[in-house]
Amino acid sequence: MHTTRSRPKLVVSADGHGVVNHAGSRLLADLADATSLTSAFSDALHRLRPRGTGHDPGRVAVDLTVMLADGGEAIRDLTVLRDQRDVFGPVASTPTAWRVLAGIDTAALNALRTARAKTREVAWLQADETGHPIPASHAGGRELPGLVLDIDATLVTCHSEKEQSAATYKRGFGYHPMLCFLDNTGEALAGLLRPGNAGANTAADHITVLDHALAQIPDAHRHGTPVLIRADSAGSAKAFLAHLRTLRQRGIQTTFSVGHAVTEQIRKAIRVLPDQVWHPALEQDGTLRSGAEVAELSGLVDLTGYPDGTRIIVRRERPHPGAQPSLFDQDEGMRHQVFLTDTPVAGGGSIQYLEVRHRAHARVEDHIRCGKTTGFGRFPSRHFAINQVWLELSLTAIDLLAWTRTLLLDGELATAEPKKLRYRLLHTAARITRGARRLRLRIAATWPWRHELTAAFSRLVALPRPAT
Repeated sequence: MHTTRSRPKLVVSADGHGVVNHAGSRLLADLADATSLTSAFSDALHRLRPRGTGHDPGRVAVDLTVMLADGGEAIRDLTVLRDQRDVFGPVASTPTAWRVLAGIDTAALNALRTARAKTREVAWLQADETGHPIPASHAGGRELPGLVLDIDATLVTCHSEKEQSAATYKRGFGYHPMLCFLDNTGEALAGLLRPGNAGANTAADHITVLDHALAQIPDAHRHGTPVLIRADSAGSAKAFLAHLRTLRQRGIQTTFSVGHAVTEQIRKAIRVLPDQVWHPALEQDGTLRSGAEVAELSGLVDLTGYPDGTRIIVRRERPHPGAQPSLFDQDEGMRHQVFLTDTPVAGGGSIQYLEVRHRAHARVEDHIRCGKTTGFGRFPSRHFAINQVWLELSLTAIDLLAWTRTLLLDGELATAEPKKLRYRLLHTAARITRGARRLRLRIAATWPWRHELTAAFSRLVALPRPAT
């Protein structure tokens, strides 16, 4: 019989001094300063501080952003920062934070979006200057040229007393925001808060979100860099795809890859396809995908009203356990998925490559899942306008984490999800000591990720600062 060693006995008290928690989140606060986010938010919200006294509204917005990036879920979670003044400085009270959020009207919200775009330009320039340029997106074992924007909507459950919350198509209740993420870095470019009963395939909402997202991309990248727009079948509206063609006239090199419903016309086209036109599908690493095949339906399906050059491609695959095939899929014994794209064959658009490229759109689900733990999984107010601002700050928090990975981290942590970053770095405990007129943050010598955190602070100090 083996005995189990007991843990050391402890006497617990609440009278410690010089001990701080969430010390790693100071990295986020300093990065907000280094990328000019704090100054940009201060300029955007300056009119909310008419007397020039009290807390700077822009700084309050940044503190809320840091709190959300740190994993906070409610405005009162600012207490974590406020009660550690030695690390985070003066932080506004909960009532003051509420007043700032309530004071942000449509004009101020647009100013915050403009401030985010300016900050993104600084962060991308810093990435270039430090040798960490915006990475390429990948699919099928290949790098995708340019930028890849993924648009998708999600459901957020909330209570009925919240303004504009409504029943959802999944028989829940809440909001139905539409979001756009940059697949290259995981940055949250744009978001539109909508009632729970908003349609998933509303072309006007897709156009609004895409235009806001493109406005976030620095001019040097927006013009002259290929931009791939991906969406599920909700993005196949003709009006939305026509809008993408108008963007080309403005010098934005857009292409699209969007899902499409399996209609009766498409079913008939699939039935007449000969076996020799089906090709093996690919995995994301470029290897063959067992049991899956792709084929092109262009010429067999009427695409009147869609942009010239639109192609339609179908994938069939043996249903996975738990999949819910349609009656047509059950008859054929395969599950079918269809998408549209305007990438030509001459541009390297083999159907196998295009299909695996489109399937990589599924990564947006991971971005949304992480985003729901970074603010927009829970909205704090009964007022829709305040919740719109909360969504914008949540998107900013996602960006702040993305810039932290790009600019300050390497190795495994450079691709880590927010949960891992919080556990290993942001929620680190430390001691505050004073000596030689300096304030020191001392991380425990036994903390497994102490070197990664100190290296991140060193890189932060070395970041080139924007010209004022």
